This record gives sequence, structure tokens and C-alpha cells, in this order.
Amino acid sequence: MMEVTDQTNTEAKEEVGFSESAPVTGQGRMDAAWGSRDGDEAATAQVSSNTASVGYVFEQIYKPWNGTLNPRWMRNWAILRHHVLGIFRKGHRPWGLPTKLFIVLVFIASLADVGLTLLSAVIGSPELHNMWGVNRDNLYGHVLGFFPRNMLYYPILAALLVGGIVSEDRYHGTSALYFSRPISRFDYVMMKYISVAMIQAFVVILTLMIYYFVEIIAMGRGWAWIIDTFPLFLAAFMGGILLIITYTSIGLGLSSVSRGKFFPGIGLVAIVLGSKTLAVLVSNLFERDIMYLLSPYDCLAHVGQALVGTQTTYDQYSWTWSLASLVLINAFFLYILSSRVASMEVTRE
Repeated sequence: MMEVTDQTNTEAKEEVGFSESAPVTGQGRMDAAWGSRDGDEAATAQVSSNTASVGYVFEQIYKPWNGTLNPRWMRNWAILRHHVLGIFRKGHRPWGLPTKLFIVLVFIASLADVGLTLLSAVIGSPELHNMWGVNRDNLYGHVLGFFPRNMLYYPILAALLVGGIVSEDRYHGTSALYFSRPISRFDYVMMKYISVAMIQAFVVILTLMIYYFVEIIAMGRGWAWIIDTFPLFLAAFMGGILLIITYTSIGLGLSSVSRGKFFPGIGLVAIVLGSKTLAVLVSNLFERDIMYLLSPYDCLAHVGQALVGTQTTYDQYSWTWSLASLVLINAFFLYILSSRVASMEVTRE
């Protein structure tokens, strides 16, 4: 009996043995993964009953402001303060650190003649004072001298200021915040323009005033000297205003057609220095000064020489042609600025 049982078990083991021809009777991979025959054969769908309550739509609108708006000057002051005070403290326009450092460096460098005037007064050197003290040529050179002021200082300063003054508003959609409020496009342009001009005046005009008044105090000048030299100071002052207006017009015009901050700055420097270089080449090769009328700096220098009364370096044409060219240059870039701002929508471009 035991022998029969052992033989039966041996045969059963041979029947369930796995061989190459044996059929696959286990659970497949898809069945194991997706739970087939794992209790979901008897699954049923449950339909919810139609017990939803009726919804209500409420009218939601902005409540109009029926009060008194702030006066126009307060709205304009907010734009002006945002840009100008950003140079000195936080909470306003975030001017970059390179821009702030360059303003400080240019301001200090523009006071070089002030320091040398003080030095000549301290050591009592007439030769040093004749070279750096207040006179007709030095007043002109303080504002409109080419190297290094209008080759390095003032064009690069203006380029850093106008870089993103309008273009960043177009790129980031900030113009929508301006024009969705009771701010006209004229006020927007004027406050941007005055902001850039005021920061440049902080370097160009303020240092000129310091230069003149330090001469009066250090050298003990009297009223007779002041009466004689004050017209020269006013002429140099007007030359500085023309310089600031021209650089600001060119820079803002370029900024209005750009969506970045690098093209306006590089374009301003290229126009000022490139046109100067081209005019010098044409003058040296062909002995013609007509190309100077296309150079903003040379037009400024020619008009400044006429205002201050120093010796002119432009002999082939009158200074009135340079003045007319300056008017056309400013009008051209102001037209670009106004047309671009007029086309800005109250949306992100």
C-alpha cells in the first residue's frame, strides 16, 4: 500500500513539473498590475442622485470713485520722486549699483578744477591759478570740454540714466499702471524727462556752481569781479542746460523704441562719439567742416563757444547753423519719443 502511494506522488510531481512545452497558467503582468481578478469583477457603478441645489450669480463690479482726485502736481511729483530719490535711498526706483557709483565718481572727478583752485589759493601760486582758476576758457571747458568730460563723463552718465527709463515700462508692462490712472502721456513723458535731466544737472550744473563760488570765497573776490564774470558764468550755465537737454532727448528717444536697457545707452554713446569721430575724419581728409553739423557734441561746443565768447574752432560756418542743427536733432528725437509713448496701450506690450 505504501509503495502505491509513493508511486502516485511521484507521478503527480512529474505532471506539475515545468518544462519548455508546459503551458503558462499563472497570472500575467498586465493582470497583476491592473488588479484583474482581484475582487473588481463584481464592481458596480454608483450613480449619484440629482440633488444639486440651484446656484446664484451675483453681479460684481468695481465701485466707482466719486471723491476728489489728487491734484495734477501730486501725481507728477510721485513719478519724479520715484526716479530721482531712487539715487539716494531705497523704496523708489531701484537704480543699479554701477549707475550710483558712476554718478559719485563723475561728480568727484568734475570737481578736479575746484580742488586745484583751492590748492592755488592755499599755496599762493599764480601760475596754478591761471591754469585752473575761473576764467572764460575754464568755464567753457568745465561744461563743454571734450576730454574727459564729453568723451567719458557726461555721455556715459546720460547713457546709464536713460537705459531703461521708458523701455523697461514697455517690457514689464508698467505703462499699464501709469496710464490706467489719471496720468496723461504728456505728464508721463515730462516727468521722465525732468527726472533724467535733474540727475545730470546734479553733476554738470551743481559742480559748475561750486566751481564758481569756491573761486569767490577762496580768492576773496569782490563785487567788481563778480559783475565782470557773472555773465560768463551764466553763459556756461546755459551751455550746460543745452547739453543736458540734448543728451536727454536723444537717450529717451532711443529708449522709447527699445525693450531693453542696453540699446538706448549704447546708441546714445555711439551717436555722440561716433558722429564726432566721423566729422573729424571728414574734416581731416577733405577739409570740410560740414559734417560737424551732424554731431551733437560739436554743435553744442560751437554754440557754447559763441555764448561764452571763447575762441571758436569752427571757422567755415556760423554758430547759428549749429544752433539750428541742435533744434532739429532735439525735435527729431522728441518726435520719436512722443509718437512711441502715444502708441503705448494700457496693456503689456
